[in-house]
Amino acid sequence: MDTTKRAWFAIPKTDKICVCYAYDITIERVQMRCQNGVTLLEMMITVAIVAIVLTTVAPSIQSILVQNRIIGEINELSGIIQFARHSAIDEQTNTVVCPTEDYTNCTNNWDNAKMVFMDLDANGMRGANEVLLVASSVINRVNDMTGPAGGFAFLPSGAASANATILLCHQNNNNEYARALTISLQGRVKMSADNNNDGIHEDTNGTALDCS
Repeated sequence: MDTTKRAWFAIPKTDKICVCYAYDITIERVQMRCQNGVTLLEMMITVAIVAIVLTTVAPSIQSILVQNRIIGEINELSGIIQFARHSAIDEQTNTVVCPTEDYTNCTNNWDNAKMVFMDLDANGMRGANEVLLVASSVINRVNDMTGPAGGFAFLPSGAASANATILLCHQNNNNEYARALTISLQGRVKMSADNNNDGIHEDTNGTALDCS
């Protein structure tokens, strides 16, 4: 006759509860396996350590995310502008870079999407037969971009119709996050840089970028 039985039961052990599993209960022996739990003090210490780590690391992570978002958007716009210049040279026609709400009409709000089109009649507006070469989506809602009203154009020579500066800031107006693109009359596109290592980028004239 099989006299083996199995059962769960708990045995108090000082400040812990030892949960045991008794098996192979026979007249001759009782074998048990116990698993210790976590004390309240140990749990509180763990929570405190996690809180300290989050308080220290979270601001740095947030700053990195803001910088990466701004750098990504300014790099995307730089690529679009350089594409517009190359297209003007290759196609030997004016190309326009401007913000737009409907990919047809230019606006003054650089937070909108940007488009590049062939301006065959050189009037600065996109006509029905003027090809849309490339476009971007709107910028992130936590960022703010400013630039020349109505956009600017590249001529068949690759020169720009006017000097232009496009500034991208975070909504908190922290100058450390600011980035800018400068387009010269020769059509060269230059990114701002922190040349004096003070944590704030300067434009091509050496003036610190200002988001205020």
